[in-house]
Amino acid sequence: MSKTITLRLSDENYKKYKKLADRDNRPISNFIETAVKRFIEHNIYVDEFEMEEIKNNVELNKSIKKGLSDMKSKRGRFVE
Repeated sequence: MSKTITLRLSDENYKKYKKLADRDNRPISNFIETAVKRFIEHNIYVDEFEMEEIKNNVELNKSIKKGLSDMKSKRGRFVE
């Protein structure tokens, strides 16, 4: 089920987003939703080629496994 949220935008940003949404002939809400999805896909998730590189990096995987082991046994410290 879809959810409704309230988003406060400056007049300047509203006009900018509205203009871009109108160019694509779609509602501003759909424009913002699509922009957020694209941002997440490009900035948060690892693409298939990068993931393959990570999986094949033996030293990196050893380091990750050691870090996970240290975390589970509560060794080390959290660094911000």
